[in-house]
Amino acid sequence: MSDLTLLGICGSLRAASSNRKLMQEAAAAFGPARFVEGDLRLPLYDGDLESDEGIPEGATKLAGQIKDADAVIIACPEYNKAPPGVLKNALDWVSRVKGGPWADKPVALISATAGRAGGERTQFALRLMMVPFRPRILQGPEVLVGTAGDQFDDSGKLINEINAKALKDLMTALRAEAERARAVADKAA
Repeated sequence: MSDLTLLGICGSLRAASSNRKLMQEAAAAFGPARFVEGDLRLPLYDGDLESDEGIPEGATKLAGQIKDADAVIIACPEYNKAPPGVLKNALDWVSRVKGGPWADKPVALISATAGRAGGERTQFALRLMMVPFRPRILQGPEVLVGTAGDQFDDSGKLINEINAKALKDLMTALRAEAERARAVADKAA
């Protein structure tokens, strides 16, 4: 199924971040699909802002991208042993959009960090943050790219064979989940 839509969400805003490189590698490993990247540049969640101005257009757009995607990759750095605030903020805004766009959505978590652990804590925390949304988060293989500054070549290609294999296997599993979910939806329609 090459008409799948894959949404990438990167918890780092930096254009050349290791997580953005990892997300691009994941999209390539996923195979033929329409790849869309979500934008996390949203105002800080504020109930008064929501009451006065409504949900920001960017949050509504991101929620729509999640809903329309067949699968989602979240590439998440680890800042001070947790996911970065920009990602948590986006999750908070999306939670305010009606319709539960995450429900039953196949999701793969990947991370690249400067430290040795590769983002174990950030992925654990992110799994907890996602519980209320009820997505289908794949359990593995885990993609935890430690010492990320040494794991990509100058063109952004992941060069560590162990991580590259885990990423390929995870994206194969994500694709299978997306195709299964699409087949079920098509049958129900």
